[in-house]
Amino acid sequence: MKLTNQHVIESARDLEFELIGFSKAETLEKESQRLEEWLKRNYQAGMTYMQRNLEKRKDVKNILPEAKSVISLGLNYYTNKKYENSKGTGKVSRYAWGKDYHLIIWEKLDKLVALLKNIDPNFEAKTYVDTGPVMDKAWAVKSGMGWMGKHTNVINKEHGSWFFIATVITNYEFEYNEPIADFCGTCTACIDACPTNAIVDEYVVDANRCISYLTIENKGEISKEFSGKFDNWIFGCDICQDVCPWNSKFSKQTNEKEFFSNGNKELRFDEIDKLTDQQFKQRFAESPILRTKLKGLKRNADFINFGK
Repeated sequence: MKLTNQHVIESARDLEFELIGFSKAETLEKESQRLEEWLKRNYQAGMTYMQRNLEKRKDVKNILPEAKSVISLGLNYYTNKKYENSKGTGKVSRYAWGKDYHLIIWEKLDKLVALLKNIDPNFEAKTYVDTGPVMDKAWAVKSGMGWMGKHTNVINKEHGSWFFIATVITNYEFEYNEPIADFCGTCTACIDACPTNAIVDEYVVDANRCISYLTIENKGEISKEFSGKFDNWIFGCDICQDVCPWNSKFSKQTNEKEFFSNGNKELRFDEIDKLTDQQFKQRFAESPILRTKLKGLKRNADFINFGK
């Protein structure tokens, strides 16, 4: 049986993907130019992997030679819990409150591909969840899933920006969506609210100044320039999304229970200080917090406590 858009939509929704978009597998000329300019300005900071595999980011046919379509999928992770902001604790970005989204989405993508191959064995696909050389946000925008916000997160009119993006590159042809308009308008709430001035221009983030980068990907020390500006963010930062009007109006509770907090919404500094490497690995075994390693987490706690 020949696959249709509806087959993909129904299968993806059965796996709790709320957003599904289709785009033709074309060369990302403008997007690649913007990426190269961003790299020239060294806005990638220590993320040197962003400089590699540029040809794959530009043209997915360098990943799957027979690629004809890109399917973009969005999985909502928003939960409406608030921070307690207790003394002696650091805040964790909402995306890391529960189980690592990679583990959750990889499993869903494997099931999705199996379902679609069961309908048509000729279906072939390569799947990604921000761990490969794919411009997932660019494809999401091309697929009509949303528009690129000034904070560089994709915003959907019905869901805001609290969703993970998965990308399916396939040899199949589908009916394609059109990109939608940019509804940020004259709003600069995200730019105005960033305490480290990381959003250096509309739609441009300098990772060297971004709290999320500095507390997660960054392997070095944190500059004293940012002393007193972290607002107790110990892993990641949600300020630019928290202040976005589209999120305050349209955020919906996720159906994926594994995204709910399992005790990692806020971390106590004294507990972090006492953790051994083994205890850290056990505590955060299936959490994104594992990425920063114990050394990085202790560095973040010390910076918040003593870098003020």
